[in-house]
Amino acid sequence: MTHHTKIETRSAIPLETRSDDTTDPLATATAAVEEMRAAAEERHAAHQTELRAALERVATLETRLNRPGNQQNEQRNEPSVETLAFGTYLRRGAAALNTDEKRALTVGNDVSAGYLAPPEYGNEILRTVVDYSPIRAYARVMTIAGPEIRYPKKLTSTNAQWVSEIEDRPESTLTYGQVTLTPYELATFVDVSKQLLEDAAYDVEGELRMSFAEDFGVKEGIAFVNGDGNGKPKGILQATGIAQVVTGAAATLGTNPADLLIDAMAKLPSLHAQNGAWLMNRLTLAAMRKLKDGQGAYLWQPSIQAGQPATLLGRPVIEAVDMPNIGAGATPIVFGDFSGYRIVDRVGVSVLVDPFSKATNGITRFHARKRVGGDVTHPDRFIKVKVAAA
Repeated sequence: MTHHTKIETRSAIPLETRSDDTTDPLATATAAVEEMRAAAEERHAAHQTELRAALERVATLETRLNRPGNQQNEQRNEPSVETLAFGTYLRRGAAALNTDEKRALTVGNDVSAGYLAPPEYGNEILRTVVDYSPIRAYARVMTIAGPEIRYPKKLTSTNAQWVSEIEDRPESTLTYGQVTLTPYELATFVDVSKQLLEDAAYDVEGELRMSFAEDFGVKEGIAFVNGDGNGKPKGILQATGIAQVVTGAAATLGTNPADLLIDAMAKLPSLHAQNGAWLMNRLTLAAMRKLKDGQGAYLWQPSIQAGQPATLLGRPVIEAVDMPNIGAGATPIVFGDFSGYRIVDRVGVSVLVDPFSKATNGITRFHARKRVGGDVTHPDRFIKVKVAAA
């Protein structure tokens, strides 16, 4: 009968010996232990490598955080000694102030002197709301790589006629013109002292960039509506070839403005009218909101879906601050498919920081520029509503 003896080890594989087995149990156990020790040392070495890498990353982060610039930022965001002392004074009275806090807040050496409330500065500038015409959001916009771009424009079409079997076929003469779009430059610069850039509680450079963007947006919005094309984009109101309807009353939209708007819509082909939108300023918009149909229902329909514009006679309304008010000889309303107005961008808002030109005066100069053009490429897609002059 064969007897088996079980040997207890830490190996995951149980070791057994038989009486007729010539394998040395001690050697087998020793080999298993060595294998486990080698695996443990390998894992330990890997852990040490990972730990060293983590410590190096922590040291790098600490080095960055301990740089002078970061310390200044942290200190700038912390309340000053005066602020903390004044808070204690308000909450617990003068008796709670220690000597240093009293010294920080005392206005003068006179025993009757009061305590100074320290000034606090916010980290942002209070800005006024800037409005500009949103035509860019509705027009066809493209970026070009050259000084101008030209588009061929078909002026006349073919003229087919009915003919008999052997009758001479008539000739059609096609004529073409071209539309040239040129980007014009908007530019300005601002000088800021280096100390203001270093010490201001808010991001002066970021504020300047936002101001440039707003300023350029206002100026191009004015040009897109009423620019004369002389060194600037040509606006919709200045474009030639756009048909118009004129009110029957001087200085007003007439006795029945709703009929006038319906006539304006009917002037456009159905394809363009279906894609059309109304363009007017806020005061004209207020007058339009008061219009009613024969049953007393308002023609104006406010939007009930987020992100969708309100409608007038079923078409969206674009509120443009640069459109003129209702008045004698003015054109307060334009209706049309605004893909017929094309905007070309050559260079977006670009800001160049120049710390050298005025360095002797401790001033950094910020140059801002933009190149943009615009013009009506399809006047047949628009209709103007003009107020009679007299």
